[in-house]
Amino acid sequence: MPHSDIQYTRVRWLLTIAGLFLYMVDIWTDVGLALKYFQQKHFVWSGLTLMFVLAGLLVTQIFSYAWYKDDINDVWITPEGKTALSGMSEGGLAVLHLFCLGIFTRYYHLLKQGFRGVWTATNSYTVEERRDVHHNLFCLATDLSMLKLFESFLESVPQLLLQLYIALGHEECSVMQYLSMAFSFLNIAWALVDYRRCLRRSLPHIREMPSGLPTAIYLLYKLCTITSLILSYTLLLILSTYSTIALTVLWLMWTTWTHLLQTNFCSSLGLEFLYRAVIGVILTFTFFNVKGQDTRVAMIVYYSFCSLINITAPFLLAFLKPEFQTVTFLTVSGLIFGFSVLGLVCLVLYYLLLHPRGVWREADEVDGLGKEAEAEKRIRNFLQP
Repeated sequence: MPHSDIQYTRVRWLLTIAGLFLYMVDIWTDVGLALKYFQQKHFVWSGLTLMFVLAGLLVTQIFSYAWYKDDINDVWITPEGKTALSGMSEGGLAVLHLFCLGIFTRYYHLLKQGFRGVWTATNSYTVEERRDVHHNLFCLATDLSMLKLFESFLESVPQLLLQLYIALGHEECSVMQYLSMAFSFLNIAWALVDYRRCLRRSLPHIREMPSGLPTAIYLLYKLCTITSLILSYTLLLILSTYSTIALTVLWLMWTTWTHLLQTNFCSSLGLEFLYRAVIGVILTFTFFNVKGQDTRVAMIVYYSFCSLINITAPFLLAFLKPEFQTVTFLTVSGLIFGFSVLGLVCLVLYYLLLHPRGVWREADEVDGLGKEAEAEKRIRNFLQP
C-alpha cells in the first residue's frame, strides 16, 4: 500500500494515550521502588534504581530539546523565520526540558494536532492536505517513538536487569518489585513495536510492514533475544558483581563500533558522541541497523556472540557456584536457552519471509526531495529495525 494512503487513525491516537499512560506508570513504579529500598536501608539498590530513571529522563530531554531547536531553525518548518514552534518559544521549550517535561510536551503536541487531524474537520481537507496532515503526524510520532526507544534501553532494560539480579541473587521480592519488572517489560515491548511501525510509516521510501503475524514475529524475535541476554547478564552478575566491568567493556566495544561507522545523526559533535554512547547501550542488549545499510554479516556475528554469552553464563554459574544449582537456577537456565532459540527462529522467519523487500520509488528534485525538512532528514537517519 502506498504511503500516501496510510493515515494516522483514531485508534492510533487512542493508542498514543495508552503509551503515555504506560510511560508514566513505568516511571512511577520505579520511583516507588527506589523509595521502598531507601526505607529498607538498601541505599545502593535505591541509588541504582533512581539513577536509571534519571539517566533515561536526562538523555531524552537533551535529544528532545536539540530536535526542537533544529526544527525551529529549519526554514522549511518555519519559513517566516519564526523563533517559536508549536506555540512555544525556544526559551519556553528550554524551561520545559529543564524540568524533564520534554516527552510530555511532545505527547501534548502530538495529541493536540492528532485530535484536530483525525477527530475534527476531517471532511474539510483536500486529498493533498489530508496527506500532509497525516504525514506530519507520523513524523511527530516517530520523533517521540525514537525518544521512547532511548528511554526504554536507558531505563527500563537496565531496571529489569537490576531487579532480576536482586530477586534471584538476594531473594528480595515484593509486590512493588514485580510491578516494576512487569511495567518495564511492557514499556520495552511497546517501545519496540511503536518505533518500528512509526518509522516505517514516516519514511516514504520504505515499504510498510502490515500488522498481525509479521508484527507478532518481529516482537517475539526482539523480546526473546533481549530477555535471554538480560537473564544471562543477571547470572553473570550473581556469579560476581565484577561482571559489571565486562558489561562496561561490551558497551565500550559497541560504542566504538558505532563510532567507526561514522554516524552523522546530530547537528553537533558533542551530541553525536552522546548519540553513539546511547546506541552502544542499545547494542549491548539487541541489534539495530545503525546506518540503514545491509547488515546481514553483522547480524550473524552479533547473534553468534550473544548465543555464546547465553550458553556460557549458566555453565559458569553452575561450575563456579554449585550452591546456586536450585530449581530457580534450572528454570532460569531453561528460559535462557528457550528464549534464545525461539528468538533466533523468529529472527530467521521474519527476515526470510516477512520482512518487506524493495523500496517505493524515490522522489526526484521535482517532487521536492531536495527541499526535505530537517525533521524528515533526521528520521531518515534513525535506527533501522
